[in-house]
Amino acid sequence: MTGEHATHMAASGAHPLLTRALARESGRAWQFLAAGEWRPASSDAEAAAAVRACLTAPLPTGRATTARAQATRRDRRLQRIVRTTLHHLDAGAVSPPAAALLAAVARALLPWHAHPNPPAAAAAPRYGAARAPSDAVAVAPTEAGEALLPGLIALFTTLAATSPPGSVALTPPAAPWQVPYAGRFRRHGRPAPGVWTAETVRCPGCGGTDGPWTVTCDWRLITLGCPCGVVTHEHGLAFSEVWLLLPDA
Repeated sequence: MTGEHATHMAASGAHPLLTRALARESGRAWQFLAAGEWRPASSDAEAAAAVRACLTAPLPTGRATTARAQATRRDRRLQRIVRTTLHHLDAGAVSPPAAALLAAVARALLPWHAHPNPPAAAAAPRYGAARAPSDAVAVAPTEAGEALLPGLIALFTTLAATSPPGSVALTPPAAPWQVPYAGRFRRHGRPAPGVWTAETVRCPGCGGTDGPWTVTCDWRLITLGCPCGVVTHEHGLAFSEVWLLLPDA
C-alpha cells in the first residue's frame, strides 16, 4: 500500500480518511516481512488473525434489502474492524511494530468508531467522527473505507501466517515519535457491561489539564510532558485514548 495509492483511496470518499500513518506503517511492515526481519510472535499473529477475520467477513444477509439496509451492513462491517483493532491495540499484548500498525488502521477507520451504532453510554470513548451539520447523523465515507480492505487483507493474512509453529519470533524496531498536543485527554473505564466512566487526566505537578502536552511514545510507553516541567507516564491512558486524538502524523 503505497502513499500515493492510499491517498487516492482516501480521496474517493465524501470525507478524506486519515491514511498517512497507515501508508507509512503498512509500508514498513511489508518491508520487514519481505526482508525476513519480522517473524511475529504468537500475540502478534493472534491479533492479526482476529483483525483479518473481520476484514474478510462477508456482509450479513437479512430480510431487509433496501439500499439503506445494505449501507448499514457495510458500515457495521467497517465498525467491527476498527473496534477489533482498538481492542487488540489497547490490550497491550502485541509488539511495538504491531501496535503501530494497529493504531494506523484504527486512525484510518476512525469514522466508524461510533457509526452506525455508537456506544450506548454517554461516557464511552468518542474520537470525533464526522457528523452531518443538518441532522447530526454520522456520515462515513464508506467507499473509501472499503477501498482499504484488499491491501489490509493481504497484509494481515501475511502477518497471521508468517510464523509457523516452532519458529523463533523476530521483532523489528518501531519508530518512536514525539508531538505536541493542546487539549484534554480523557481516561475511560468500563467497570460493568454498559457502564462507562471517564476522567480528565491532570498533571501530577500543577494539576493542569489542557497542556500543551509533549506526547512521547515508543509503542511500549506513552509519556506526557506538561509545560510546568513535570513528565509522567503514570497517567493510565490507553494507546487509543492518546493516539486517536492527535493530528495525523
